[in-house]
Parts: sequence; C-alpha cells; structure tokens
Amino acid sequence: MGDETSSKIKIKCEDVWKIFGDGAEDIIKNWDQYKDMNKVERLEKTGCVAGTRQASFKVAEGEIFCLMGLSGSGKSTLLRCINRLHEPTAGKVFIDNQDITALPAPELRDVRRKKIGMVFQHFALLPHRRLVKNAAFGLEIQGMEKKEREKKAYEALELVGLKGWEKSYPYELSGGMQQRVGLARALATNPEILLMDEAFSALDPMIKRQMQDEFVKLIKKVKKTIVFVTHDLHEALKLANHIAIMKDGAIVQQGTPAQIVLNPAKGYVEEFVKDLPKTKFITAQDIMQKLDKWVMPVGSSSEEVTNKMNENNLRYIFLVDENQKIQDTVDYFNLTLLDGFFKSIEDIPKNKRPTHYPTISVSSDTFLESLLDQAADTKVPIVVNDSQGKLQGVISRETILSSLQSA
Repeated sequence: MGDETSSKIKIKCEDVWKIFGDGAEDIIKNWDQYKDMNKVERLEKTGCVAGTRQASFKVAEGEIFCLMGLSGSGKSTLLRCINRLHEPTAGKVFIDNQDITALPAPELRDVRRKKIGMVFQHFALLPHRRLVKNAAFGLEIQGMEKKEREKKAYEALELVGLKGWEKSYPYELSGGMQQRVGLARALATNPEILLMDEAFSALDPMIKRQMQDEFVKLIKKVKKTIVFVTHDLHEALKLANHIAIMKDGAIVQQGTPAQIVLNPAKGYVEEFVKDLPKTKFITAQDIMQKLDKWVMPVGSSSEEVTNKMNENNLRYIFLVDENQKIQDTVDYFNLTLLDGFFKSIEDIPKNKRPTHYPTISVSSDTFLESLLDQAADTKVPIVVNDSQGKLQGVISRETILSSLQSA
C-alpha cells in the first residue's frame, strides 16, 4: 500500500478472527494448542473451523486490494468480515476510521447501503426482473423514487457496456453480460467501496480476460476503493495495487505485485510465483530510481552539471524546469569537449551539445517487457512520467538488466 501520510486509509482490519462453531473465544485464547493441526484434526478436536485468523491489512482510498489464495484459504470469509456479512469473532474492522465491528444493526445497515457495494461470483441476479430493475435493486432498497432510480440504473448499465439491453431478462444474456449487470447494480448506488468475491471466476477464460481488461478501464473512470477476492494469481497481479496472499485463514505475505513476484515468501508463495513470466508483472514504477542524481535545474552551470555527473558516474543527465519537466538532455562527452565552463547550460549553443538519442518517456504502469523494447532504441535512460508529464523517476539500462536477472 502507498505511503500512509499521502494516502487516506479507507479500510483497516486489525487482528480479525472468524471461528465457525461453539467455543470460538476459547479457540482463540488457546490457539497455540491447535495451530499445528490441519482443519480436519482441529474440527474433530474442537468442533470449530478457523475461517480467518489474525488478519491485518490496510487499503488506501482508491486502490484495488486483492485477497488471494486457494480454496479454503479464508479469503472470502475475510472479505465478508469487512461488511459484517460474517460477524468477526475477534478483532476490529474500520472504514474511514469508524469501527464497523462496534456499530449497532441500524447504523451498520446505513453504512452498507451508502458506502459499500458487493459483486458476487454467481451474479445473484433476479431472473424475473429486467436488467434495468436488477440494476436499480439497491436503490429500490434505499427507498429512492422509481423515476430517479431507473435513471441511475440506465447510467450504470451504459457504464458497463450494456446500453440497449436494459429491457432484457438475465436469461437472455451470456455469463459475461450477466456479470456486467451485477457490477452495474453495485455501481448504481455509487458506493465508495466495492467488495468483489471471485467476480470473474465463473466466466470462460476468453470472456474473463476481456472483463478484466474492461474492469481496469472502468475503475479508472469511477474511482472506487476495491477489495477483490480471487484464487487466480495472474488475475491478482493484473488488477491489484496490493495483494495479500492467504493460507489456512492467515495472511502469509502482503505487498505490491512486484514485491510478491520479486521477493516471494519462502515456501507457499514461492511455489505460486516460480513459473510466472515476471516481465509481465514488474512495472516501471517498481524499478525506477529516484530523481536526485539524474536531474538538475535547467539554469545550472556547466561546471555544476559536470561535477554532479562525475560524482554519480553518469553519462547523461536531465535538465528540468520548475515543473519537473525535461527541457534538455546533457551528454557528458559533449560537455567535457567544450572550451571552458559556461555560467548556464542554456548559454551553450545547441549545436555544441546535441542530444544524440531522443529522450524516451513511459508511464509508471508500463511493464518491464515493454521497457525492453524501448531500451533497445536508446542509450539515454528512460524517464517515467505521470499523467501530467511530470517526471517521476528514471530507469537506466543497468537497472533493466539487473531486474531481468532477478526475474
């Protein structure tokens, strides 16, 4: 997850347990007696099943956080603890710093209606209702007037690519289209948070990939905070900003996709990632270097620039304006061939400091496999820009090569 000082924490789970069965509190208190048992042995001994245990994580506002693991790992149980569809046995869940686990039923219902939408694996559509009424169902529960809720339902269906299908019934749609209706229903209420439980796992592989791609585009438009459950590591790596991998009810590793891929926890997680084509999951942001050594103000003197390049053993350096936008690229060998020093690099005639190679810039989410193609076309380090063209970081050829070795 991002820096907590710069990103608002939307969801926080602290030591969440969910034990199914009688005597759950006793199980938690004496967990050391049972921790080495498998599920069957624990069930025979105690009559209880540990769905989730000591789960802690934070989700920043606007990010996609993925709970990933095999069947029975506890990921869906933990997801349902967030909105208390499962009542946590112990621990706390906070949404916008409000302790959800302490809310009485009426206030909890209010939070669910206004802040949280949920998308299920098996669509959960009402077969006797047309799509527009399925999409409007949450708004109907909220008591919204019919004309207004249908207007919002039409908008939500259009958002997920179902304009023109509003009067159809669920049975007339493919699985992928039915899941779009489920997503439209969740979006129609305009929740701040979406909880998605294996939302694409029931779809055929080709439709699943298409839905994942469209989902990424959609989320950039609607800007929701999302907790996404999946058993598919490729899906988690493709969709998530941060991932928590679960086993036997516990979180065994958390991190960004690149952290999971490049530094997997020994054993369980290591097995998950060992055959992954890592160049497809490591991004420019994951490997870029900080700007400090690579940039100087555009008005710097040739002596200042030369000294900095010597200190950092650089062939190239970027001159930036006050908005951190590149104005020129300096080649060390051109600079050292000049007669004497210049008060400002800008005073040097352009023909005396030619940029032999064009500056190549990429967005922070560009994958390593694409960077390889880019790096082949230039000797100048690749720059990483944000959506406004502001410089974020720099990737040298050496950085790319070392990343390939670890991949």
